[in-house]
Amino acid sequence: MRILVINPGSTSTKVAVYDNEKQLWSENVYHPADELSRFTHVNEQHDFRMGLIVKSLEEAGFSLEFDAVIGRGGLLKPTQGGVYLVDEKIKYDLRNAKMEHASNLAGLIADEIAKGCNCPAYIADPVVTDEMSDLARVTGMPEISRISVFHALNSRAVSRRYAASIGRRYEDLNLIVAHLGGGISISAHSKGRVIDVNNALDGDGPFSPERAGSIPTRQLVDLCFSGKYTYDEIRRKINGHGGLFAHLGTTDVRNVVEEIKAGNTHAYNVLHAMAYNIAKTIGSMHIVLRQKTDAIILTGGMAYGDYVVSEISSWIDGLAHIEVIPGEDEMGALAMNALGALRGELPLQVYNPG
Repeated sequence: MRILVINPGSTSTKVAVYDNEKQLWSENVYHPADELSRFTHVNEQHDFRMGLIVKSLEEAGFSLEFDAVIGRGGLLKPTQGGVYLVDEKIKYDLRNAKMEHASNLAGLIADEIAKGCNCPAYIADPVVTDEMSDLARVTGMPEISRISVFHALNSRAVSRRYAASIGRRYEDLNLIVAHLGGGISISAHSKGRVIDVNNALDGDGPFSPERAGSIPTRQLVDLCFSGKYTYDEIRRKINGHGGLFAHLGTTDVRNVVEEIKAGNTHAYNVLHAMAYNIAKTIGSMHIVLRQKTDAIILTGGMAYGDYVVSEISSWIDGLAHIEVIPGEDEMGALAMNALGALRGELPLQVYNPG
């Protein structure tokens, strides 16, 4: 089975080709902030990203002939995890999602490429996979409930990988997974269920390379009504132009570390503040698990860098075993989901949110 995997992220688009379980080729196309800044909304990036995918495949010598195309699950309405065949209802909700994110493009691009191949298009384990406890949803405003938006695919994949490495079942462990990428999600996994997680997209938890995270409420309200910014400009401050980008003009942590080594004290303060906020959120998830955490997993792109990992670890050392699994296993996890669906080993879920 020849499978194409598509995974658009906030600052890059990952593409891979699999022959059954074997990865034949992969590429990570990085999108600098100034390249994406010409687009007002994520949906406008569809043709831009699809063109890069097709170009990369052609340059690697692959024709558009696949048995399945699978994309990362986007910001659909809350639904259970699993594999979904991309249908009209899914495409409609991806195009009209209330929250913008590059993952919304994955199913749409997968469907378009799959039509040309006369093969199925899938998504799997969308970021809106929702298993939060009722307590975790309640806020101080009855009109607003906390929602589950996180890196579900990678968080589950690295959790299962860690469990297998110690001869245990994921469903028997209490884990905290900190996915450290363009967005940051920190999730509490209790016996195979994600019972609490920050909304990694629209203003909850630590700030990240391009997102503002939690902001003092009154000051944010004052900023919104100051007359200085439009609605869309405030949204971009929260997601896209926040975090490291707002402070330092870059989303690349490697560049920030180099600035710190060159003596830039402002860069030092901002990056260490981000690590501090990450550690603080990890601590809160330790409480969610009633201080019975078996391991804390640091994953995502930032986990490749010793500088950030060391700084976070200095704050959380002693809570639980710290396991570093750099990058993500999202591409392999997506490919295995598609292969399982093609072989009839994994049932196709029905997307029918209430």
